[in-house]
Amino acid sequence: MANHIVLLATLALYLSVSLASDHSPLQDFCVADQNSPVTIDTLVNGLACKDAKLVQANDFSFSGLHVAGNTSNPVGSRVTPITVTQVPALNTLGISMARIDYAPWGINLPHTHPRASEILTVIEGQLEVGFVTSNPENRLIKRVLQKGDVFVFPVGLIHFQRNIGYSNMVAIAALSSQNLGVITVANAVFGSKPDIATDLLVKAFQVDKSVISRLQSTF
Repeated sequence: MANHIVLLATLALYLSVSLASDHSPLQDFCVADQNSPVTIDTLVNGLACKDAKLVQANDFSFSGLHVAGNTSNPVGSRVTPITVTQVPALNTLGISMARIDYAPWGINLPHTHPRASEILTVIEGQLEVGFVTSNPENRLIKRVLQKGDVFVFPVGLIHFQRNIGYSNMVAIAALSSQNLGVITVANAVFGSKPDIATDLLVKAFQVDKSVISRLQSTF
């Protein structure tokens, strides 16, 4: 019996590790066929493959990451994603990246990536970063990064960034999924369609109904 328990525990650990990220590809590459009627929303592990004989170098490359994103918006940041949409050859490879531009005191709103861990590198400027651990501790782990510093955000945890300088700054993020997913906390809670019941949010946040109604109208 003891041996069976050890075997089951080992198997459970193996499966948890194996399923912790995108599945490994079964061929050299599977460049996404952007013209296929099968979309990323209808497949569990990526898009349909283009005929390998039709693959070109352009399928593996992207130009424009040197171009600053437009941060003229209420939060003062802009994310330029490099996913399978921009680079079809990322299909089934389980990786993606992004450039993030920040205006002075601009923020990347608290959000989560349900399918990816993230490693972020500061290219220029000073950046306050942090994430919150899961219940019940809800511990805030944060740090101020300088040029060349790196910080890791574990998969699924709420995290954020803020430019604490008086000049524009930029960071590069690498992520462990081709389809990482983004859930912005405020948008999800106060901007869901249809709305989450106001009385439920009043009880959850312990604030007046008018506050919830105003937030829902904003998002």
